Amino acid sequence: MSKEFIIQAIVSGVLMGLIYALVAVGLSLIFGLMEIVNFAHGEFLMWAMYASFWFWVLGLDPLFALPLVAALLGLAGLLVHYGIIRRLLTAPMLAQVCGTFGLAVAMRAAAQYLWTPDFRTITNPLIAGRVQIGPIFIGQPQLVAGAVCLLAFVLLWLFVTRTETGLALQATAQDRQAAAVMGIPTERMSALGWAIGLGCVGVAGTMLSTFFYVFPDVGASFAPLAFVAVALGGFGSILGSLVAGVLIGLVESLGGLLIDPSYKTLIVFGLYLAVVLVRPMGLFGRF
Repeated sequence: MSKEFIIQAIVSGVLMGLIYALVAVGLSLIFGLMEIVNFAHGEFLMWAMYASFWFWVLGLDPLFALPLVAALLGLAGLLVHYGIIRRLLTAPMLAQVCGTFGLAVAMRAAAQYLWTPDFRTITNPLIAGRVQIGPIFIGQPQLVAGAVCLLAFVLLWLFVTRTETGLALQATAQDRQAAAVMGIPTERMSALGWAIGLGCVGVAGTMLSTFFYVFPDVGASFAPLAFVAVALGGFGSILGSLVAGVLIGLVESLGGLLIDPSYKTLIVFGLYLAVVLVRPMGLFGRF
């Protein structure tokens, strides 16, 4: 095994890990604010990819459709919060689980009904081809997707840590009742969290559609890794989602190269189990 293959796998793993991280941070943000696990998160990723695809059919490249898809997913987050989640806050945990799980089933079934189970691809996007750096080849769609996801992460981090609204989001996540006493509109913060969380999914789905197949079950391929990234990084931790997403991408890529491609997902879950045995709240979680 030459070092060029290993470096190639590391680069590919980091770029894919940045996409995992952006998907996971939306899930982490929602859980941190409301302690509700969104089991429909993968299906929202799938719908974002379909939105990007249909914009491309209409003649709009994914790069230009990116803000539109992110806005549509953010609007979907507001609708889901006010239409479903708000009604489940005082319900038993089983009802909350069934609510988001039922939403996932409905969204997947709707996609199959509307667009059939066929695989679709975006051909000849604006960003295509590959870049060669010495003996290393990097696909331009993957490179741009990783860069856009990293930029989105930086903007999210700055928003949460440097703005008054972001600090209000943190306060709501830390102690909802105390935040309400201090005059923070916790209901609006929760709705904003859903909008931002699904907006991040919209960005990730749009960039993923430039080099990955679009089909109704695509969310099921990425949702488990997003859940692992959230748990591995620490529930509610934005930085933890970034580190865990990149780590999962690296382990998946290197594990598939050095051991066996059929075991790469098993290796990722094995890493997660090893970490949670030592630190149950994840790498950046709080006990």
